[in-house]
Amino acid sequence: MTDAGTLFDTFDSTLSHSGPEAAIDHLVAAMEEKGDPRALLDALLLKARHDLGLPSVQVGPLSEIEEPARTKFEDRYVEAIRYVGTRLLNKGDLVSAWPYFRAIGEKEPIIAALDAFSPGDGQESVGHVVEIAFNQGVHPRRGFELILDHFGVCSAISSFEGLPPDETIRRGCSESLVRRLHEHLIMSLRAEVERRGEALPPEGTSVPRLIEGRDWLFADDAYHLDVSHLGAVVRVAPMAEDRETLEKAVELTEYGRHLSDRHQYDGEPPFDRLYEDHGIYLRGLLGRDEDTAISHFGQKLPPIDPDGDGDTLPAQILVRLLVRMGRLEEAIDVSAEHLARVPEGMLMVPGLTQLCGRAGRLDRLAMSARALGDPVKYAAAILSAS
Repeated sequence: MTDAGTLFDTFDSTLSHSGPEAAIDHLVAAMEEKGDPRALLDALLLKARHDLGLPSVQVGPLSEIEEPARTKFEDRYVEAIRYVGTRLLNKGDLVSAWPYFRAIGEKEPIIAALDAFSPGDGQESVGHVVEIAFNQGVHPRRGFELILDHFGVCSAISSFEGLPPDETIRRGCSESLVRRLHEHLIMSLRAEVERRGEALPPEGTSVPRLIEGRDWLFADDAYHLDVSHLGAVVRVAPMAEDRETLEKAVELTEYGRHLSDRHQYDGEPPFDRLYEDHGIYLRGLLGRDEDTAISHFGQKLPPIDPDGDGDTLPAQILVRLLVRMGRLEEAIDVSAEHLARVPEGMLMVPGLTQLCGRAGRLDRLAMSARALGDPVKYAAAILSAS
């Protein structure tokens, strides 16, 4: 690598013999060789100013440069930042590359690098990558996976609430949690069976089969993974859509139902009995015992509040279940009775307008709007239907 003194002398010599363009090109090449991203960026901007006939030393603000030179320089500025950031990515240094891409509002190259990221030996690099992916929101799903893989289920559960409201992201992360906890439970149960001297069931044996006929697994308030983790993961399991993951979630609820009363945590309505209620809901999502699930959660609906001020969560949970089952007519009935007075922007599920639109039942929307004294929504429904 060229030392500083030689670099200055070479610049002066090149400038003298070959002119400023050649001297600047040599400077850019030297900064690339040096591997100093900040110095390389400065050299590239110096080249841009020279190429555009601007002063080599920018004294005033960029806004003082007259058009079209200013726009051309801004383009070269973005190009230079992208070039430096890309060089850092090519060296595998996405942490250093991110500030450059952030400066020009380009996440895509960093997202691709995060997908390809393979942690090194120490967790320090993982922590820096998690900061970018998760805390700074560049790629929350990948950041969550790194937290789960390298900092454990507990940290992942704590981080879950920090996810953006995007349902696709939250769904994917909930599925990752269910699969990981199910894997831990299977390993723990098999280890306990082996410790007791019993023959190990075949690989792939489900949780219900592993605990079947083995009441001793739960004797003396025994448990086989952190029960607070179990409760937290079961609560987010209904977000999942992947069928295999939903099956694993049902198995988690089956295990939870066998725990002693000491470990049977109370849930929030309508999941008062945490494991039993979630098990019914999840089986409904899987298309098993759909009518049982609908009846079960229908019985948990509070009396209709004419002012719409009551607890709407049980109704929203039932609407979500019905929508996931594809039973839109029934979802419309529940929504019209229990949620029609709630502003749709405050709901966590599709409101009556969306449901009627999906089902092609604008007549139901008009009927509800008339009953509620909402002439605007009534007019919209009638006009759309016609």
